[in-house]
Amino acid sequence: MSSTIGLGVPVPKMLPVTGAWTLPFTAYLLLLSNRVVYQRVKNKQWIGSQLKSDKDNTGNSDTPDPLFLDSRCHMNFLENVPYAFILTAVAELNGGNRTYLNYAMGILLAIRIGHVELGMRGKDTLGPGRPVGQFGTQALLGALAIYGTYLVKGYWGY
Repeated sequence: MSSTIGLGVPVPKMLPVTGAWTLPFTAYLLLLSNRVVYQRVKNKQWIGSQLKSDKDNTGNSDTPDPLFLDSRCHMNFLENVPYAFILTAVAELNGGNRTYLNYAMGILLAIRIGHVELGMRGKDTLGPGRPVGQFGTQALLGALAIYGTYLVKGYWGY
């Protein structure tokens, strides 16, 4: 597929995999963002990352601070997903297999959702989704980086 620019010069779509995954990842990001906003509005806490003051917060994991928990879920997503998109785009621009890249992005979305919904929001914030999401994301980022490097190995003379 291609589109035209300027005087009708056809230009191929260069990042269809990366583009296809923007909607599901953005939809989940909006859910995470709205959870933070909900806690702020509900508790009239317009700034800061915790509802409880330091002296009230005993560190008891049985009752995690809901604003802090939702903020961390949101931040964890933002710490990892943009880098995965960059690595996917680099691999795609260098001729990466689109099937592999689609699988990688699908797996990433599943493990990031699992990290939050089955991990951080689980009992005592220690559900099984938390380590799966953490280590799965790190493995996937590493694999994407290795794959991207492999695709340009000729540049380095290999």
